Amino acid sequence: MSATNNLSRSVARLAAVQALYQMEVSGATTADVLADFTAGKLPRPTEASYTDVEGDLELFKLLVEKAVDRQATYDRAIARHLSKGWRLERLDAVARAILRAGAAELEQRTDIPVAVVIDEYVEIAKAFFDGPEPGFINATLDAAARDLRQTEQGA
Repeated sequence: MSATNNLSRSVARLAAVQALYQMEVSGATTADVLADFTAGKLPRPTEASYTDVEGDLELFKLLVEKAVDRQATYDRAIARHLSKGWRLERLDAVARAILRAGAAELEQRTDIPVAVVIDEYVEIAKAFFDGPEPGFINATLDAAARDLRQTEQGA
């Protein structure tokens, strides 16, 4: 896999997180965010901006569509691993978007190693949060991966 392909995937992941956030807070549709991505409006510039690399459209579309279509499944997988007394709704909307995109990729892209997927979303979390959130994202996705990739875990 070339460095450009890896960067293209990273751009798609960041854009998917931003799209899921946008959908939650503004009511944008899957079609709206897909149009934004193809028009170059996603990902929006952040500290981790990759403005000179085109995102992987196939990965972006898969992450957004599956995160929406299978949200209840992913939310259950994530919620099972939250600290006692915490509910998914209490999390920051960006953290929810990161976790949902990560869960979608863990389940749907079994060709990408769990560690790579988790690392990518931890890096996205670092672009948005200065506190303990990246560690929380790491631990939660690591635990959820056991549910979402049962075949890889030997189940």
